[in-house]
Amino acid sequence: MRALGWEKCDIILVSADAYIDSPFMGVAVIGRVLENEGFKVGIIAQPMDEKDISKLGEPRLFWGVSGGSVDSMVSNYTASKKFRNQDDYTPGGKNTKRPDRASIVYTNLIRRVFKNTAPIMLGGIEASLRRITHYDFWSNKLRRPLIFDAKADFILYGMSDESIVNFAKALDGDKNVNNLRGLCYISKEPNKNYLSLPSFSSCVKDYLAFMDMFDIFYQNNDPKSAKGLCQEVDGRYLIQNPPAPYLSKEAMDEVAALPFTLEAHPLDAQQGEIRALETIRFSVSTHQGCYGECNFCAISVHQGRTVRSRSEESILKEIKAFEKHPKYKGIVSDIGGPTANMYGFECSKKLKKGVCEEKACLFPFTCKMMPVSHEKQINLLRKIRSLSKVRKAFIASGVRYDLIEQDKAHGDLYLKEILNHHISGQMKVAPEHI
Repeated sequence: MRALGWEKCDIILVSADAYIDSPFMGVAVIGRVLENEGFKVGIIAQPMDEKDISKLGEPRLFWGVSGGSVDSMVSNYTASKKFRNQDDYTPGGKNTKRPDRASIVYTNLIRRVFKNTAPIMLGGIEASLRRITHYDFWSNKLRRPLIFDAKADFILYGMSDESIVNFAKALDGDKNVNNLRGLCYISKEPNKNYLSLPSFSSCVKDYLAFMDMFDIFYQNNDPKSAKGLCQEVDGRYLIQNPPAPYLSKEAMDEVAALPFTLEAHPLDAQQGEIRALETIRFSVSTHQGCYGECNFCAISVHQGRTVRSRSEESILKEIKAFEKHPKYKGIVSDIGGPTANMYGFECSKKLKKGVCEEKACLFPFTCKMMPVSHEKQINLLRKIRSLSKVRKAFIASGVRYDLIEQDKAHGDLYLKEILNHHISGQMKVAPEHI
């Protein structure tokens, strides 16, 4: 801050991960997006105590708190509830810096040090998936929406690249933020214009009420068709505004073009290797979203069920930029997304009206409205291989072979292309349709 001539940060982001300046890291993306809009952004990675959380002082506008790239309980424990000794997002690889329920811990730490501080906004996968009454596997019970237990002021859910800018600008202009899309907050009164979910107490008493609640919640996650939601929790109300619109192709390209260094912060790097960095440093995300709707997967309610693809030009430009990095040896670790082979096609009806309420895109069979075609991805892969500084470009994301079978025109050619040029020993198959 002294080197930049700042007296105070506008925004301070707090994360349970080490800081990696990569487009694959949510806090890095949010920081870069806000910086690009002219805000002074500070980041505190993996704070351990009051000294750590106070090192940048208080922000002028708000705190942004994230449990990291993975829900902190998933990161810390196995499915058999045994503690994980390894953490790929922590320097040195030892799981010693990520607290359980990190969003709650960090928010409480902020409030303990700074009384009457700037608003605290929760974001990231942990807050996004726990924004309503939810079943918590580790305590084996239903828990309240995270905003209540954390005593935070707001949650921005989903991919908040754009909504975080709207939030910051509204606060900066002393405007009311409560109507912003993608926002959750606590109210003393219900919003009578929103759909009413079964209350927290009724969900605890009756699992059928909880099932009804989740069904309403799940059906209202598409920006084109979703309604606002309201849920009574111990005498107060969770208000969830409709989701923020998805980024356009142009906006996605702009985010990808921000000046990410593809390195860890020097303070983190000197503490040891961060294994996640080696996986993502020279990887490329070609698209967001997935219409697989797997019951075990978080993507539907975080990234959404509509696939948005970046332009070829943007992807090729990002790979060419790798050449400037001293550690680049011509290997692109992954060209993919939530599912590798959903790039470049989407249902035209969904793009106009949102997801269908009564049927899924791919189950029990592929909808006739889904124009499955691997042609654009084949062309993209060929152009990537033609780049002079690319020795090998791998597809490490899972491949859905039901989509390959569905594509009568290009499916076989796509499979041959990736097997011959883009697979490192073993093809990863997306497990949801087996």
